[in-house]
Amino acid sequence: MDIEQEIKSAGADVGPRVTLADIEAAIATEHYFTATDGVIGRAGNPGVVAGTPINSPLDLLTFCVIVLRNGYTVTGESACVSPANFNAEIGRKVARDKAIDKCWPLLGYELKSILANEKLIF
Repeated sequence: MDIEQEIKSAGADVGPRVTLADIEAAIATEHYFTATDGVIGRAGNPGVVAGTPINSPLDLLTFCVIVLRNGYTVTGESACVSPANFNAEIGRKVARDKAIDKCWPLLGYELKSILANEKLIF
């Protein structure tokens, strides 16, 4: 049973709260790249990547950058030990999950602020 089902089964789904749907709705864009991609981008020329050999450990580090609708950025990362275990799709999923984990407290704070302001106004 996932956490959403547990919350609903416990009858705890009655007050305001942040949901995964809220987080998904707050995402404007997502960007994925490896550390090697970042080094190449910084160098400005894929042919000139000093100190970054082919099959570099930097190839095993995947980043996800989520840009929220308000312009704030959140990052997640994923790394594996062995090149034999590297899977780009899994790396992106793990990096995204870690970025999403960072969104929960941000949206929770935002919701609490909204609720506090409503209490003060009304």
